[in-house]
Amino acid sequence: MLFNFILLAQAQHALPVFLIIPFLLLIGMIAAGPIFFGHFWEHNYKIVAVTLGLTVLAYYLVVLQDYHMPAHTLAEYASFAILLSSLYIAAGGIYININANATPLMNVALVAVGAVLANFVGTTGASLLLIRPFIRLNVHRIKPYQIIFFIFIVSNAGGLLTPLGDPPLFIGFLKGVPFFWTLQHLFLPWVVAVGLLCLIFYIVDSRNKETAFKARPEVIAKNEEKTEFYVTGKRNLFWLAIIIGAIFLDPNVIDGLPYIPYDGNKFSFLREIIQLGAAFLCFRFSSKTALAGNKFNFHPILEVVFLFFGIFFTMMPALQLSAEIASAPQYAKFITPDFLYWATGSLSGFLDNAPTYANFLSLAMAKYDMAQNSVVEVRQFATGTGADPETLILLEAISLAAVLFGAFTYIGNGPNFMVKAIAESAGIKMPTFFAYIVRYSIPFLLPALALIWFLSIYLSLF
Repeated sequence: MLFNFILLAQAQHALPVFLIIPFLLLIGMIAAGPIFFGHFWEHNYKIVAVTLGLTVLAYYLVVLQDYHMPAHTLAEYASFAILLSSLYIAAGGIYININANATPLMNVALVAVGAVLANFVGTTGASLLLIRPFIRLNVHRIKPYQIIFFIFIVSNAGGLLTPLGDPPLFIGFLKGVPFFWTLQHLFLPWVVAVGLLCLIFYIVDSRNKETAFKARPEVIAKNEEKTEFYVTGKRNLFWLAIIIGAIFLDPNVIDGLPYIPYDGNKFSFLREIIQLGAAFLCFRFSSKTALAGNKFNFHPILEVVFLFFGIFFTMMPALQLSAEIASAPQYAKFITPDFLYWATGSLSGFLDNAPTYANFLSLAMAKYDMAQNSVVEVRQFATGTGADPETLILLEAISLAAVLFGAFTYIGNGPNFMVKAIAESAGIKMPTFFAYIVRYSIPFLLPALALIWFLSIYLSLF
C-alpha cells in the first residue's frame, strides 16, 4: 500500500519523493544525535538544521520555481517563532514558587490547573508559566516521566476547549470555525483525556518513593502544613496579556489591519511587531530577582527556533505529498471520521500539528466540494449545516487528533520541545526522541487516544 501511495504521488505531481530525505535525516539526527554523537550535535545542531532547511527551500525556489509554498511556510514559521520567543521571555520574568509537599496529588492538581489555564493563555503560555515551578516543586524527586506527563496534559491535551488553547484550533477559528465550537463539541473528550492522563500520572507518580520536598519550617504552624504560592514579576503578566491578545490581530479576520499582500494572501506583520516589542520591553524591565530565580537564559528558545526552522522547511514536501496522496479521487471513499482521526493524529505526531490540521481540513472539505478558503463553507462544515451533517463529526475527529497526538513526540507541538529544553537546562536527563515514544507515548498516551477515539468517534457518544 505504501509503495502504491509513493507511485501515485510521483505520477500526480512534479514534486520528487526524494525531497522528504532532508526531513527524515533531520528527525533522525534529532533522535540519534544526543545518543551517538552528542558532542558534535550539541555544537552543530544549528548548522545542521538550517542547512537542511535551506537546501529544501533552495530546491523549491530554483528547481521547482515554487514560491507559494515557501512564502506560506516562512510566514507560518515567523509567526510561530516570534510567538514562542515572546511567550518564553514574558514567562521567564515571572517567578512562581509553590511551597508545599511534592505529593502525587499536588502534582496532579498542578497539571490539572495547567490544563485549564491552557485554554486562556495557550498550551505554550501555560507550559512556560508552570514548568519551572513544577520542577522546583519536585526538586528532590524529579524524574523524566513527570516532565513527560506535564507535556501530555499541559502542553497538549489541556488546550482542547478554545481556539486559544492550541495552534490547530486557532487555525480553524481563523478559517471560520465558530469560537465556542470547541467548548461545545470537545468538552467531554477534554474531560476524558485530561482526567484519564491525570489518573495515570497519579498512579505512576505514587510509585516514586523518593523523599518528597518538605515545606520550609516557618510555614508550618501547630504541626499543620500549609501550601503557599509566591509570585515575583507580576508586571510581566501585563506584557503576557498583550502578547496573547495580539494573536487576534489577523488581517484575514479583521478588516483594515495592515498586511503584506502576496498571491492573494494577507500576511500579518503588525501582530508580530507588537509581540516582539512587548517581549523586548518585558525583558528590559523584568524583575532581576525573577530572572535569577528562573535561571533565565536564551539557550532553550534558541534551540527551538533553530531546530524548528529546519523542521518547518524540510517538512514542506512531506506535507504536500501526504495531502496529494490523501486527496486522490480513488481514496475519497476512505475519508471517514475513523480515517481522519488516525491519519491526522499519525502525521500530527511527527509533522507539526497545525499545518497537518489545515491539510486534513482541506481534504475533508474537498470531499463535499467545499473550500477551506470560504469562511461560510467552513462554518457550514463545522456545524453540519452544509452538504452532510456528518461533516461535524469529521471536524471533531480532525480537531481531537491534531491536538491530542501533538504530544506523541517532541516535535508534534511547539511547547513540547520547549519544555524538554527547559528541563534539560535544569539538569534533568530527558529521554531521547525514540525513548520518549517507546517508554511513554505508546504505553501511556496511545491507550488514552484509542479510548477517546472509541467513545467520541467510533461510538459518537460525545
